[in-house]
Amino acid sequence: MRDVLAGRPRIELLATDVDGVLTDGGMYWSADGQMLKRFDVKDGYGLARLRDSGVRIVFITTDTSEIGQVRGERLRVTEVCVGVRDKRECLQGMMEKWDLRPEQVVFVGDDLLDLAVRDLVGTFLAPADAVDEVRAQADGVTTAPGGRGAMREICDAILKHNAALDDSLAGDQSA
Repeated sequence: MRDVLAGRPRIELLATDVDGVLTDGGMYWSADGQMLKRFDVKDGYGLARLRDSGVRIVFITTDTSEIGQVRGERLRVTEVCVGVRDKRECLQGMMEKWDLRPEQVVFVGDDLLDLAVRDLVGTFLAPADAVDEVRAQADGVTTAPGGRGAMREICDAILKHNAALDDSLAGDQSA
């Protein structure tokens, strides 16, 4: 993924879909009907580091299962929105609540429903295995697939971007 954040201000919000981005998109079912999903611990560590750096993190998913909620709570993300019918409205509400400009926001999505927020954010990213239409409209595409390192790649890029801006500002103040 090339440096898609160049020229952007500090990133203040990472909003992301869950299935296909934080998971590999697979759903596992037990014989008694219990659904399970696979999350990558390296992605989780990237999200924790990003959260600890002060970036807000929001999960926005149309899925109504409790799995995304539980994962978000475990990672102590800022907000988890499950069962969302209109991702655009949800994200716009978050941006207004925190008084964020589009260029301060990164959204990560992998499927057609995620394109609803494309023109709302400054940076729209997709995992390597996102559907063709999403990859074609993304500002950047990760080298890793969803649920297998894509989110870690994005978190590391945001951390690097924000650190460079913070260093630049610190240098300006000491001159």
